[in-house]
Amino acid sequence: MDLIIPGSGLIIWQIIGFSILLYILAKFAWKPILSALEERETHIDEALKSAEMARNEMANLKAENEKIIQEAKIERDEMLLKATETARMIVEEAKEKAQEEGAKMIENAKAAIQTEKDAALEEVKVQVGVLSLDIAEKLLKKNFSKDAAQQALVEELVRDLKLN
Repeated sequence: MDLIIPGSGLIIWQIIGFSILLYILAKFAWKPILSALEERETHIDEALKSAEMARNEMANLKAENEKIIQEAKIERDEMLLKATETARMIVEEAKEKAQEEGAKMIENAKAAIQTEKDAALEEVKVQVGVLSLDIAEKLLKKNFSKDAAQQALVEELVRDLKLN
């Protein structure tokens, strides 16, 4: 049993050794160890605060980016709407201009056709007049080749003149 139970002298020397070790640690090592632990704790707290600030800043940047993207989408939609409206107006102006030019061309064609028609009718009238005169001349030459027929025509014309 001597091996299991230490002697009283050994216990005293162990207490004295432990006390000296505790005193040396308290005098020289305890403060540096505690200051190192406090410094590490401060450093960890600062790192956590920095991480939280970075997280908040990232959230703010993300919100700001989404806002910028939304504004860009709105601006893009406005630009597309303006471009569509401009294209529609250009197409309408082109249609109107084409219709106006078509109407002018039709009007000019109608005027040219009317002029040609009038000229053709005038020419037909002249031709009919010339033909009528030729026919009348031939008939008169044939009918009035005798003096008596000529004399009867002259007398009839004179009577008609007196009645009017």
